[in-house]
Amino acid sequence: MLAIRLEGLSRSRLKNLILEGRVALSGRTIRDPGHRVNAGDVFTVEVPAPGPADPQPEPIALTVVYEDEDVIVIDKPPGLVVHPAAGNWTGTLVNALIAHCGESLSGVGGVRRPGIVHRLDKDTSGLMVVAKNDRAHQSLAAQFADHGRTGPLIRGYLAFAWGVPDRPKGTIDAPLGRHTRARERMAVRPDGRPAITHWALEETYAGRDGTPAASLIACRLETGRTHQIRVHLAHIGHPVLGDQTYGRGFATKSALLGTAGRAAVARLERQALHAHLLGLDHPATRRFLEFRSELPGDLSRLHHGLRQGALRGAPGSC
Repeated sequence: MLAIRLEGLSRSRLKNLILEGRVALSGRTIRDPGHRVNAGDVFTVEVPAPGPADPQPEPIALTVVYEDEDVIVIDKPPGLVVHPAAGNWTGTLVNALIAHCGESLSGVGGVRRPGIVHRLDKDTSGLMVVAKNDRAHQSLAAQFADHGRTGPLIRGYLAFAWGVPDRPKGTIDAPLGRHTRARERMAVRPDGRPAITHWALEETYAGRDGTPAASLIACRLETGRTHQIRVHLAHIGHPVLGDQTYGRGFATKSALLGTAGRAAVARLERQALHAHLLGLDHPATRRFLEFRSELPGDLSRLHHGLRQGALRGAPGSC
């Protein structure tokens, strides 16, 4: 209906505007492109100014873990979007990389994603590798497509989660697809794409009454779907602390924590998920490279706060 009334905006463009929260019905934002329209409905559509055709270099500080003529490995801070897209045309990792690397980045990823072979969510911190030439891009893309099933790739994450799993380790094999109603979210769906996460319990944190209230879970990816770890952990009843998309209903559980734990969770401004381990074969030398990243400041403070309660050791405790 909107596509008929608004000349110059395609159906796909309108769909994206809806998903971005730029369409309102009688003052109420709608996010479902399939929302039913009734006679007399009044819609407001916000059409943002077009973004720049090509990302521009911006002097954004990067934490470079490793760099040579083929690849660069960076430790991404929380809050940094990986590549330009609607709502984030500037201030992205790509803008920073263009400034840092100049014209050496691979063009295989496209104009807005030069060198990018994998992504982290905006508020997920940790290790990322970027290709600096097309040969490196093709090699890395093949490794990420295999996800370590037959090749060398390792991707390890640390997640602070609500509650404690009932066993020391396990595998979540649950296909993921777009949520049927909230299209900006992912969900476990039988018709979704295969998604496998291996996890192991690292630490258990007791609440103020001594019962388990939260845990530190190490995750390894066998596939790389959007929001995979966040959706999978929520699916088994242990969403990531601070996750406003998949764990909002668990926020009240902070009352179960001790004073230090509650304060640490209250200060948390993003999901407590960190990509701490990355292993891969160098695209040119084929030498295996492994990188590790310590918890950043906000998650280190969360870790300390949760530990102020009675720490119960779990298999593989830190």
